[in-house]
Amino acid sequence: MRSVVALIGLALATHAAALPAQTRTMYDVRVSMRDGVELSTDVWLPDADGRFPAILIRSPYLKATMFARYEMEYFVRHGYAVVLQDVRGRGDSDGEFHFYFGEGRDGYDTIEWIAQQPWSNGDVGTSGGSYLGTVQWLTARERPPHLRCMIPTASSGRLFDELPYLGGAFRLGWAIDWLNDTSARSSQRAGAESLDWDAILAHRPLLTLDDFMGRRIPLWKEFLQHNTLDEYWAPLHFEEWDFQQIDIPVLTVTGWFDGDQLGALSYWDGMARHNPENAEHYLVMGPWLHAQTYLGGALEVGELELSPASVLPIQEIRRQFFDYCLKGSTPSFDAPKARGYLTAAGRWLELDEYPPPQAEPTRLYLRSGGAANSLLGDGRLTWDAPTTAEPPDRFVYDPRNPVPTVGRAVDQRPVQRRDDVLVYTTEPLEDTLAIMGRVFVRLHAASDALDTDFTAKIEDVQPDGRAILLGPTEAGSVRRGRYLKGYLGTELLTPNRPELFEIELFDIGHAFLPGHRIRIEISSSAFPMVNPNQNTGNPVASDTEWKTAGQTVFHDAERPSHVLLPVLRWE
Repeated sequence: MRSVVALIGLALATHAAALPAQTRTMYDVRVSMRDGVELSTDVWLPDADGRFPAILIRSPYLKATMFARYEMEYFVRHGYAVVLQDVRGRGDSDGEFHFYFGEGRDGYDTIEWIAQQPWSNGDVGTSGGSYLGTVQWLTARERPPHLRCMIPTASSGRLFDELPYLGGAFRLGWAIDWLNDTSARSSQRAGAESLDWDAILAHRPLLTLDDFMGRRIPLWKEFLQHNTLDEYWAPLHFEEWDFQQIDIPVLTVTGWFDGDQLGALSYWDGMARHNPENAEHYLVMGPWLHAQTYLGGALEVGELELSPASVLPIQEIRRQFFDYCLKGSTPSFDAPKARGYLTAAGRWLELDEYPPPQAEPTRLYLRSGGAANSLLGDGRLTWDAPTTAEPPDRFVYDPRNPVPTVGRAVDQRPVQRRDDVLVYTTEPLEDTLAIMGRVFVRLHAASDALDTDFTAKIEDVQPDGRAILLGPTEAGSVRRGRYLKGYLGTELLTPNRPELFEIELFDIGHAFLPGHRIRIEISSSAFPMVNPNQNTGNPVASDTEWKTAGQTVFHDAERPSHVLLPVLRWE
C-alpha cells in the first residue's frame, strides 16, 4: 500500500492548470480534535461569494504536495471547497501517528468542523486513494451527520489477507518500506536508499530488524507481536453492524493489478452482504496498477498492452458523482452498478452486480507424472479430474534461498527454472476463455516441517512463451500453515500429514485468447513480498533458526489439487 501520491510523482502536476488569481486559500488552519490535538488543514475556495459543498482528503503523505498532484484545482473551478489535511502525527499536524487507529474519530471531527465554517454549506464528500481511501471507510462507520458521500479508491483493509499479513505470512517488503517511510513527520524513504537492504531483510529475529537498520519503529514491533486477529486489531475490523450503518452513496474504485484491491473489494463485499438495500454503491474495476486507480489508467500495465478504451476520464467521473451527491444538480449518478474491464478482450462489462452471476466456478486440475519441477518438468493443467493414484510432486524449500518476486503483469519465466518451483500448464486454448471474479487454488499438500508456506500464481502464457502474471500482488499469494484454521489463533502442522491449503489469488478479469495457455505456479516463498517461513514452528517475531522443508503436492483421485476459475458463460 504505497502512497498514491508518491507513485504518481509529478505526472499529475504537469496537467494541473494555474489557480485563478482570486482563489481564496487558507493554509495551516489548526483544527482541534476531540482530545485537543490540532491537525493542520489547508482550504481552497472558489472565487465567489457564498457557501460551498466541500471535498475532504485526509493524508499521511504531506498535504503541501497534494493539491496539484491530485488536480484539486479542477474541483475548485467547478464550485467546490477543497480541504486537505495532514493526519495526526504527520506533516504539520500535532499528535502521534498510529496507522489507521483513530482515523475514524479524526475524520468525523474534521467533517463536522467543515460543516460549521462560514464558507461551507454543510455538505461534505470525501475522496483519495490507498491510505486516503481507507480513512474514508473508517470515518463513514462513525456516521458524521454532514458526510454525504465518498469515493474510496484503492482502499486497504483486509487484515491478515492483505496487510500487514498475507495469508498469515508477514508482509516483509511492504512493512519495512512503508513503516520506515511514515516513522517521522516527513517521508523517510530517501534516507534509506543507501542502506544495505540485503543484510537488513536477512536479519533475524524480525522483531529487531528495525533496530538493526538504525531506526526504532514501534508499529513494526506491534504488528509482529500481534500475529493473530486479537483485540489489538479489533478497531480496524468491520463487522456486520458497521456496514449496516453506512447509508451514503459510495463509489469504489480499484484495479485488477492494484495491490489494495483485496481491501477495496472487502468493503464492497461487506456492503453487498450486510447492507444490500443501499443501492447507491458503485464499483469501477479497471486494468490498473495502484496509482492508476486514481489516474484512470494507462495504455499498458507491465507487459500487457491495453486499448485506449481502458483509460477512463476518472476525474470527470468523480465530479459527476459529487455533483449528484453534494450539489443535487443531477437526479441520479449516470453509471452502471458495476463495471469491469476484461483484459486481453479489450472491453468493459457493465454489470448489475459484482461478482457477475454468469461467472461459473470451474475446476482446472493440476496433473503430472511426479516431476512438475520447473519449466522443464511434466506438469500440466487439465479440465479432467484425476481418476487414479497419480504420483505426487516433491521439492525442497530452503528459506535461506527463497524464490524472488518478479513483478506484476510481467514474465515469470526467470524464476520458473528453479527446481523448487512447480509449473502446471494447459495445452494451447482453441477458444477464448474469459474469467471475472475471485480465483482460488485448492492445494492438497504436506510438509515434513511444523510450519511452512505454500504459494501460488496464475499466468497467461503468450504464444511467444512469456508467462504474464495476473492478479493484484507482485507474486501471487500465499498460505501459511499455522493459520489453516483461521487467524484467531495458530496451530502447527503435523509433519507429513496432507492438508488442504486454500490459496486465494483474489479477483481477476481477463480473457485467455486462442493459442494462449493458462499456467499455475506452486512454490513455498515469495521474497521479499512476505518473510520466508523458517519452517521451525517457532514464534515468527523472535525466531533465529532455519530449517529446510520437504514439500509434497498431491493431485490424485483422492486429493485433486485444482484452481477454481470464475468462467464467464454467455448464451
